Amino acid sequence: TRHLQPFLFEQTFQWILFGCKVILAFCWVYIRKFQSRQESEVVSTITAICALAIALITSALLPVDIFLVSFMKYPNGTYKEWAANNETRGQIEDTVLYGYYTLYSFILFCVFLWIPFVYFYYEERDDDNVNKCSQVKNALKYTIGFAIVCVVLLLIGSYLMHFTLLLLNYCFIIFRAFVPLEAPPGQNSTQWEKVQYLFEELGSSHGLPALSFSISSLTLIGMLAVITYTAYGMSVLPLNLIKGTRSVVYERLENTEDIDDVEHQIEKLKSKCNDGRPLSSRDRHNLQELEGKLQVLRRKGRHLEIAERNCCTKVGSALRPFKILLGIFFILVALLFTVALFISNLDKALHSAGISSGFIIFGTNLTNPLNELLLALQPVFPLDYILITVITMYFVVTSMAGIRNMGIWFFWIRLYKIRPKKTRPQALLFLCMILLLIVLHTSYMIYSLAPQYVMYGSQKYLMPSAGPTSGNATLGTTRICDAEAPEDQCTVTRSYLFLHKFWFFSTIYYFGNWAFIGAFLIGLVVSCCRGKKSVIEGEVEADDSDLSDDEYVH
Repeated sequence: TRHLQPFLFEQTFQWILFGCKVILAFCWVYIRKFQSRQESEVVSTITAICALAIALITSALLPVDIFLVSFMKYPNGTYKEWAANNETRGQIEDTVLYGYYTLYSFILFCVFLWIPFVYFYYEERDDDNVNKCSQVKNALKYTIGFAIVCVVLLLIGSYLMHFTLLLLNYCFIIFRAFVPLEAPPGQNSTQWEKVQYLFEELGSSHGLPALSFSISSLTLIGMLAVITYTAYGMSVLPLNLIKGTRSVVYERLENTEDIDDVEHQIEKLKSKCNDGRPLSSRDRHNLQELEGKLQVLRRKGRHLEIAERNCCTKVGSALRPFKILLGIFFILVALLFTVALFISNLDKALHSAGISSGFIIFGTNLTNPLNELLLALQPVFPLDYILITVITMYFVVTSMAGIRNMGIWFFWIRLYKIRPKKTRPQALLFLCMILLLIVLHTSYMIYSLAPQYVMYGSQKYLMPSAGPTSGNATLGTTRICDAEAPEDQCTVTRSYLFLHKFWFFSTIYYFGNWAFIGAFLIGLVVSCCRGKKSVIEGEVEADDSDLSDDEYVH
């Protein structure tokens, strides 16, 4: 049994290394697919690929965390020989926790230093008179502002955790003075006592509240991105697969008719000045708009002609039944997530200790379909881990789809569009930063969908029976780990402890889940009302140049 622990770490490391290689390959293909060939730059491309890879690797750490705490125990609820020692379990928990801290530190570095520096460095490049030294100096000048914000968040977090714990202790003393508790803390403790114990445990476990506060602050921004992009992506991605694209032959015919109509209008306007009289300012403005529209229609016609001859279009038509089935599957998964999130939020509203505890709940009191599905898949290894990995990646993929369809907005102003082979480097950097923030909030979203499973994984514990014993063996029943389990029988995932370090963030996340449900339903209605998208969706815009057209053709 002494060799089991190194073997576990070796196998886990090999799978993690393989997963990192797959993620890097995916990020390279994804960024290369969308980046503009005209404005591409090596530094911005490498930054975008690395930032996207960090986001995906961080999202993949949650299934690893759940697997490790579950792998410590047998299905009958007893610890495996190599995990029977508390010190050994503590080493594994610390390794996972340090993994979170390392990846979260990389995210802070990307969001506050690396991405802003590269973004402003590329912005300064527009001025041809600026040399490289001045370009770096100006980029550093703007990046310092982001660094100051990061330092402030770290300082606030380092002091706020101690103040919060002290305040909770005083509130608990006052609460006990006015509302006496019938049962002492323990297995039959009240909801408030469990919450107090959790915060005390958080305050004494490895510290680093400053990093947690900074990450939680970024997670609030990620929550807004999840509500905006992920909720819409969960509806638009499956419905686009189901509805498909318009017929390229019909689009070409329609585009040809539009070209003829615009050319007729242009000839009609130009005929007004055949006698030598100049056109009015209104007619000149209309003529300019029509000529611009004609240019766009002609470029659209060239793209449609290429799409009609493209073998990918024919393959896509042949795969139409598969896309419909995949779209139906995705919409069913989205509805399952929405129902599970609604039940989880309703459970917190009815059975948690309230706003002052961040709506923290121990176990499940209402039947959550996704949580029950994960628990039902536990006996068949490794179906539950595959499902939790698929759920994690589903959120990332739908987020990408939402950003792809909506573009990058700042309130009501669209900043950038995400288009194949024509996305500017600044837009790719914004895309990766948004995905980094979304990944931070994804862990809490998954916890909300399956709280008991994310908290304990597939762990079980042996409850000793009160009846007679047989020899030296104690009779007992095997139960799934929950908040009623003895403290030394179930190991909580490090992700759960990290998420609930500050109760006020959990409160905001709770209300954010309600906003997410509302945004998904609105996006579902909007996606249903929209027609089929063009076969060359996003390839032709009015602000494109003819040079970008040549880039696509070649």
